[in-house]
Amino acid sequence: MANSQSVQITKGSDNVFKDLGFEAEEAMNLKIRADLMLQLRSYIEAQGWTQQQAAAFFEETQPRISNLLNGDITRFSIDKLINMLAKTGMKIKVELYR
Repeated sequence: MANSQSVQITKGSDNVFKDLGFEAEEAMNLKIRADLMLQLRSYIEAQGWTQQQAAAFFEETQPRISNLLNGDITRFSIDKLINMLAKTGMKIKVELYR
């Protein structure tokens, strides 16, 4: 017998943290950090580095790189992530919109 439960789909915004109920300021900060962390993770994966190799490149500890790769967003500030991205040679563009 088929299950006849209905599924309701709600379209989210461009910020999952806002959708989860975080205050606007915190949601924006978390979104920015998450985006920066994803870029760093992609860079590390593209290099084919181990966590130890990434740690040496970024002058961080291996556990810190593990935190980054596991998405432990609470352990990184926007400033720290930007400084790490600067070491890769990537450029950062800030775009504001309403």
